[in-house]
Amino acid sequence: MEKIIRTCCQASHSECGVLVHVRDGKVVKIEGDPDHPMNRGYICPKGKNYHQFIYHPDRIKYPLKRTGLRGEGRWARISWSEALDTIAYKLNEIRKKDGPLAITTSLGTGPKGYEFMVFQLAYALGCNAMYATHMCYIPSRIAGMITIGADIAQERGPDYLNSKCILVWGGNPVISHPPRGRDILEAKKKGAKLIVVDPRKTVLASKADIWLQVRPAADDALALGILNVLINEKLYDKQFVENWCVGFDKLEKHIQSYTPEKVAEITWIPAEKIEAAARLYGTTKPAAAAVHHRVAVEHHTNSFQTLRAIYIIMTLGSSLDVAGGNLVSDFPKGFRGLWSLFNDPTLRPPGRDEPNRLGAKEFPMYSSPEAIYRPVSHNPTVIKAMLTGKPYPVKAMFAFNNVAVSSESTNDTWAALNNLEFSVVSDFFMTPTAELADIVLPSATWLEKDEISCISYENFICARQKVVDPLYECWDDKEMILELALRLGLKKWFPWNSVEEFNNWQLADMGLTFNDLKEKGYIFEPLRYRKYETKSFTTPSGKIELYSSTLEKYGYKPLPYYQENPESPISTPELLREFPLILITGARHIAFFHSEGRQIPNLRKLNPFPILELHPDTAKKLDISDGDWVWIETPRGKGRIKQMAKLTSDIDPRVCNAAHHWWFPEDPAPDHGIWKSNINVVTSIDPPYDPVVGAAPLRGLLCKVYKA
Repeated sequence: MEKIIRTCCQASHSECGVLVHVRDGKVVKIEGDPDHPMNRGYICPKGKNYHQFIYHPDRIKYPLKRTGLRGEGRWARISWSEALDTIAYKLNEIRKKDGPLAITTSLGTGPKGYEFMVFQLAYALGCNAMYATHMCYIPSRIAGMITIGADIAQERGPDYLNSKCILVWGGNPVISHPPRGRDILEAKKKGAKLIVVDPRKTVLASKADIWLQVRPAADDALALGILNVLINEKLYDKQFVENWCVGFDKLEKHIQSYTPEKVAEITWIPAEKIEAAARLYGTTKPAAAAVHHRVAVEHHTNSFQTLRAIYIIMTLGSSLDVAGGNLVSDFPKGFRGLWSLFNDPTLRPPGRDEPNRLGAKEFPMYSSPEAIYRPVSHNPTVIKAMLTGKPYPVKAMFAFNNVAVSSESTNDTWAALNNLEFSVVSDFFMTPTAELADIVLPSATWLEKDEISCISYENFICARQKVVDPLYECWDDKEMILELALRLGLKKWFPWNSVEEFNNWQLADMGLTFNDLKEKGYIFEPLRYRKYETKSFTTPSGKIELYSSTLEKYGYKPLPYYQENPESPISTPELLREFPLILITGARHIAFFHSEGRQIPNLRKLNPFPILELHPDTAKKLDISDGDWVWIETPRGKGRIKQMAKLTSDIDPRVCNAAHHWWFPEDPAPDHGIWKSNINVVTSIDPPYDPVVGAAPLRGLLCKVYKA
């Protein structure tokens, strides 16, 4: 007998609605839900093939305990009770002996309820909390909050389908967030103008009215050049600026040195093209231009000020909270979402205000008790503390992600993980990180658990409901944390006796239960425009802060500025002789979600090898042919890796683009081939970092490439 169950996919963080076909208790087909407001029937290969994921023979099936040397691959199956008792005993032992800061949690991208639970565990323990958001999402979140009081320039905010002009900057949503990429293409068909800022000729760039092929990591200069044109040619809403902005006079004076001609020299973009893009954006009438950026602009040492400049471009376009612009949407009234959870005083344990968290002194807006969004430890600093014991030792880790592959400097990270006294990993497969653990826990997939899909960039919630019972002895991560909290004596900060109770609690103020949400499908909060006219902007001044009082308070420059990466053709021209190419890392492929999916047959067929994109003219000089394996080295890395060359004219001859987060599940444990092709082997955890959020340079690096 076959039944069809409506739920929400978590194969990536697009959170698309899906219809799951279950026959005799087994998932046999997954297709897009045509009624879901996000994807409207679309489904990407990751979601479509997730049945290969859930039933993969290599999936972790039971709790495991290491019985041999670390990384030796000797494991014993244990019960959940023994696993949780062991974890609680060891964490309490380290907490008593070395203090709670000797422990860290580690989190990757995940469902919002699970994300909250992991942070709540860290805050309740008073320990460190690793999350790779120093280079993803939180820089934008903080920049948006201190400038306009909201983060509405990523997937959250842009009203693509009603826009007259769309500016896409440092993102490739056709691949990374396909439903949103499709919305942009639909808007283009309806007549919207499209401006794309990207070093690569992506699908969107190929369809753009203006493609600005920026030099990697020179986005800050380009943004200031666009502001120069918008302001000097008075292509902004003067009345809006006068009524709702502070610091315009200072900004106007500040950007005078960033002329299109000067910016052209820095960015490699002709001055006339910079002017044309600014004019197209600034003259779109009615004022309905949408701005979208993504993490490419967060991967260098001036990422925060770049984001500030992008937010100011949006402001001057008078596109805030209007149809076709960037909307400030709200969740349904009464819903306890992630932001409200983090700010609920009844759930605020003393550990949340830990002033000695790693990164708190160096990056107070990111890591300290005064953090603008939520306190997060600075990942590179935590890795160094594991490795060196400075400024204090970190001896234990509870990870929900593949730290060994995803962190900067694979060599340092691998050594740091081996140096831990105790580590726990919850995952679906034996990743390189799990291979180094003392306890490995089998995690349930999105097909096997109930939770609320609260897409942080939309105005609705829906039910991600269990379609099959968890296989083997796999558990929902939230259930693991609730049970562990009991054993650690933290029940006060976890007032839910089950995951079901937590789900119902999130909906309680709406007068609903999770079962009610399953029956309703989706609950919307109606969109309201120009809300600032009645409740102002949630910034210190109540207005848009072009000149940021918050940055000034913390001793940072209150206006955005241009600054080169530590190694570049401009900052270190002497290195060009040995490292003549500029390296991009982190561009996604639609088959994989970061480090996930390499063992899934249908996905691996789409992308069997790690690919380095190289211009044909450059390849010819280096005697490299299409399909050759090539070595990649950088001045900051410790070693070299090889990837397969793909020749394309869609990239500048001075630039190459490397695939990220590669490992080979089929290769022997414990490392599963992470030294072969993982681009993080040639990145670094060493400073300089972005001064506000601690981002490390992952794009715009210098490198050399030669035939393997």
